[in-house]
Amino acid sequence: MKVAGRHKEKGLLDWQHEREGSQFMAIYGRRRVGKTFLIRKHYASDIIFSCTGLKDAGKREQLNNFYTEVIRQTKVQALPPTSWMEALELLKQHITATKPKKNKKKVIFIDEIPWMDSKRSGFMTAFTAFWNDYCDTRDDIILVICGSAATWIINKVVKNRGGLHNRITQSINLQPFDLSEVKEMLKNQKVNLSNKDLAQLYMCVGGIPYYLSHVRAGRSIPQILDDLYLDKNAALSDEYSNLYESLFDNYEDHNKITKALSGKNKGLSRKEIIATTSLPSGGGLSTTLEELIKCGFVTETSDADKPKSGKLFRLSDEYTIFYYKFLQSKTVGNTGALLYNSQKFKIWAGFAFENFCIKNHELIAKAMGVSGIAYKLYSFIDRGADESTGAQIDLIIDREDNVINIFEIKWRDGEYIMSKKDAINLQKKVTSFRRKTKTTKSIFTTLITTNGSKRNTHYLEMITQEFTLKDLVK
Repeated sequence: MKVAGRHKEKGLLDWQHEREGSQFMAIYGRRRVGKTFLIRKHYASDIIFSCTGLKDAGKREQLNNFYTEVIRQTKVQALPPTSWMEALELLKQHITATKPKKNKKKVIFIDEIPWMDSKRSGFMTAFTAFWNDYCDTRDDIILVICGSAATWIINKVVKNRGGLHNRITQSINLQPFDLSEVKEMLKNQKVNLSNKDLAQLYMCVGGIPYYLSHVRAGRSIPQILDDLYLDKNAALSDEYSNLYESLFDNYEDHNKITKALSGKNKGLSRKEIIATTSLPSGGGLSTTLEELIKCGFVTETSDADKPKSGKLFRLSDEYTIFYYKFLQSKTVGNTGALLYNSQKFKIWAGFAFENFCIKNHELIAKAMGVSGIAYKLYSFIDRGADESTGAQIDLIIDREDNVINIFEIKWRDGEYIMSKKDAINLQKKVTSFRRKTKTTKSIFTTLITTNGSKRNTHYLEMITQEFTLKDLVK
């Protein structure tokens, strides 16, 4: 299977061959996002050695695993190492003896590197010396480290304040696919879905390549839900129990936050998170939120009239949202068809589509023809006062060409018909926004729908622009 999407990332990987000197890359991101697949496929002909750490293994098991791979992949003959210094010395011998390909560097790929750093193993001391005293003195190496334990990668390598400080030459925080990449991957699998079904699949599963790899051609959305979540042998039946634990230290705190956010479609402020979870305020909470954001589980937006203090945190990982909504308490005998046709599912789809649009804002900007213009994302909340009944806007694009797009997002099975009530509510949002922000920019009320809208009087009075799913998945 070829690599779908990842065009920016593949460009960065190619660039490592062009740069002078040896390169040190760190790839991190959530479980199942395709880190290993990307490196192994893109650097397939350039990798001269690779090894994967063992989960929950001690120093001896890790060293034996590394030694076994050295013997299997190289011509080095040696006794089993008793330390990481000895183990990495074997790797140096192999690198030195390997002839480089023309205009290519030698790629060393260490996967799941956090697992190698077992307690009191001396791994980080040896690994730091391996880069500083050997790799960095050469000009023909690309050292790639990878791991799902994002906390370890970020704290011990990317933000290292010791011997590896500023040694990383390229880090890639690999994010889930956007909608266009999902479409490309499914096309490679001969899966052809309508734009609505494609969006609905994304809302249920997200842009995680491993999850999408289980989608079979000729299956409807209810059947796909059975295959992934609901059948006895569903592909992702045990996913949640492993997801956060594999990524984060103190993952219980991460779970508390995601659970709290799952009960609030519009998101929570930091104070509301503390009140709901009883987690202490301070650096620990900030770190946990940062990790959730970097791994794509949570989206942080700013209030348009309080950009520094009005932070709002929304649960944005589609799988986690779907799990809390429908899978946490499985109903015996529940099927994809019953779930898909339930009122609960239809109500959820409206909120899920809002989340979908926020996450795919770059595709929206491209559809609007403004992807080359700098912009900021905001949300907006007016909780109401004597002169206002309150208003909330989930997606605002504030552009540097003196324009603000206020989005109205509507998920419908068929054509959307704007009612008088809808028009009045939208006008209240615009009025409230202009009053509180005191903006002098032009405001475009922008509608995003599933299948288009009827151009009735209310629509013509209120809507400046409209985009449909078809516009986003070109």
